[in-house]
Amino acid sequence: MTSQQSLRDRQVASIEKILNLNHLAPEDTSTHDATTSNGLIPQATPILNSDGDPIWKVLVFDDLGRDVISSVLRVNDLRSWGVTIHLNINSQRHQIPDVPVLYLVEPTEGNLKIIASDLSRNLYSDAYINFLYSISRPTIEEFASQVAAAGTSENIAQVYDQYLNFVVAEPDLFTLAMGRETYWALNSANTPDEQLDELVDRTVTGLFSVSVTLGTIPIIRCPKGGPAEMIATKLDRKLRDHILNSKDNLFSASSQRQAAGHATVSSRPVLIIVDRSVDLVPMLSHSWTYQSLVHDVLKMRLNRITVETPIDEANPGKGSTKKAYDLNSNDFFWSRNAGVPFPQVAEDIDTELTKYKEDAADITRKTGASSLEDLQNDTSASAQHLKAAITLLPALRERKATLDMHMNIATSLLKSIKDRQLDNYYQLEETITKQSKAQVLELLNDESKGTNPLDKLRLFIIWFLSTEVEVSRADMTRFEEALTRLGADIAPIQYVKRVRELTRMTMMTSAPTQPAQQSASNEIFRGFSSIGNRLTDRFKDGALGANFENLISGVKNFLPENKDLTITKITESIMDPASASSSAIAKTENYLYFDPRSANARGTMPAASQVRQQGNSMPGALSGLTPGTQASFGQRRQGFGEAIVFTVGGGSMDEYGNLQDWAKRTSAASGGGTTSMKRRIVYGSTELVNAEDFVMGELARLGRESG
Repeated sequence: MTSQQSLRDRQVASIEKILNLNHLAPEDTSTHDATTSNGLIPQATPILNSDGDPIWKVLVFDDLGRDVISSVLRVNDLRSWGVTIHLNINSQRHQIPDVPVLYLVEPTEGNLKIIASDLSRNLYSDAYINFLYSISRPTIEEFASQVAAAGTSENIAQVYDQYLNFVVAEPDLFTLAMGRETYWALNSANTPDEQLDELVDRTVTGLFSVSVTLGTIPIIRCPKGGPAEMIATKLDRKLRDHILNSKDNLFSASSQRQAAGHATVSSRPVLIIVDRSVDLVPMLSHSWTYQSLVHDVLKMRLNRITVETPIDEANPGKGSTKKAYDLNSNDFFWSRNAGVPFPQVAEDIDTELTKYKEDAADITRKTGASSLEDLQNDTSASAQHLKAAITLLPALRERKATLDMHMNIATSLLKSIKDRQLDNYYQLEETITKQSKAQVLELLNDESKGTNPLDKLRLFIIWFLSTEVEVSRADMTRFEEALTRLGADIAPIQYVKRVRELTRMTMMTSAPTQPAQQSASNEIFRGFSSIGNRLTDRFKDGALGANFENLISGVKNFLPENKDLTITKITESIMDPASASSSAIAKTENYLYFDPRSANARGTMPAASQVRQQGNSMPGALSGLTPGTQASFGQRRQGFGEAIVFTVGGGSMDEYGNLQDWAKRTSAASGGGTTSMKRRIVYGSTELVNAEDFVMGELARLGRESG
């Protein structure tokens, strides 16, 4: 893990190597560090055939392979590496003779049977088979016997384990793409033991692949009991066995730098594995940062969103059309504003539009054209100015397209904010512990405070999990009746009631790290109108029309306080114990400690099915035995510059943003001296789950099972 390379950079480099038939790209021969952390694809030259032409190829992937590639590369990137066509392995595929095929698939029996069938039918010429994670010995032997029986072994050019079974959504954000039911499966008493074992093993395999891609073996910390301990123990054993049993192991290059005597323990990252149940609030809360709003409101998946835009802004009666957008690290505006509070995003759109108009005006002024469109057809301009203008046109058009996209996204978000009063919910949740039972009940019954049942259900559960006030059975009946009248499904509450006390034991509330601005509330929560007045004209130019001012009026413009979430406090207590609060350190004091490189700091764990429902835990969850090592005082107090924070059972975009804010804030606070430490955090989860899917898909299901 280096400061020059993000997880996304490293995954891109690995995929490019696969597309280059597992030959090192020119950049890779002198390390990939030249790739900047903004995620841009390095322009390496594909290998050529004997005639000096690019080796054109077919790419075949399964669903996970598609998700892995599509999150970091686009069709044009694939073409630059000689991929002429890409197909799903389960789709109907026709013969393309004399063209090699690249497979990027999971090593499942089903996929291997299809590959064997492709070989026997001579669909392609040479086959380059790449598995997303390590294939088991019995499975590869079965595949070899099928190929030998068919007599097609000469068509196989390569077989590689690639360790890429994780999806990178942002430069330092990943998921294992395990679906939106992981929390339910891990906490349901109805989950079969075999499925439980499979979930744990798949998580271990994914984290092993992340470690391989980052090129480092982490120290592992986790709480006692629950899935996190199971996963930490099995991952420790998998890393340990790989180091001991592989002559040329996957970490050998980096291990030369990390061997004893050449690097201290703290120069390695710490992998902090926690269960989702440590804090449910981030999965439910209403957000105010750009990326969190996009994920929650527009249901972003694999960096893709769909937005409804009017067919004709001047005539809304003509209806709307749906547009799909990709948000990734190549997008300059998204890279800069993803983690920024939404009001600041609106202001930055204004700034960028002004800058674009000035640049466009400058070009047209020099050439004498009246607009960029006229410039393309103008032959009277001087050759020198025309040449300069044409050189700049593509970049300007790309900037304009990006800004138009974000204007459409901002408009869609603003409409939802206003229709659902999301700014009010966010404001209430910022001070949720100050709300009394009477105030919450009044809010639920007040239609002027929003009519979306799910929004009010989310707010109530957050209050119920956070309040210190005792909620009697009679109180709960009144709350449930109010929610039922709204049309809300109260099944999630049945489950939350069962786990409330356990979750409250691990939640950590935090006072703002900066004092709140002391001013009148009507100024803190002033309207968007000042921004709207400046933006309206620009948004008209962007084909969004005058309706934007109506949307923006009344939406509250306030900046969130710097308040650390529970998972951030846990991370701080492990990465920077000297600065952490005593309450946070007390929560992590008994976290287990695993070092796969050490002869100590290890333990053994039986199958998940043998330890479920032992000890105090979530209903139906894993818990019980405690292998591993209690951290010594020195191990508890050592600091780390880099961390991988992983949540088992679903991740939250709010947590990702909060961790990145803490890392930036504390890195800046350390100053620029020789002892300063630039902190970096990679956040991962089994799957990024938005609030609607978590509440109605998982909590509701658990509630119905428990009721």
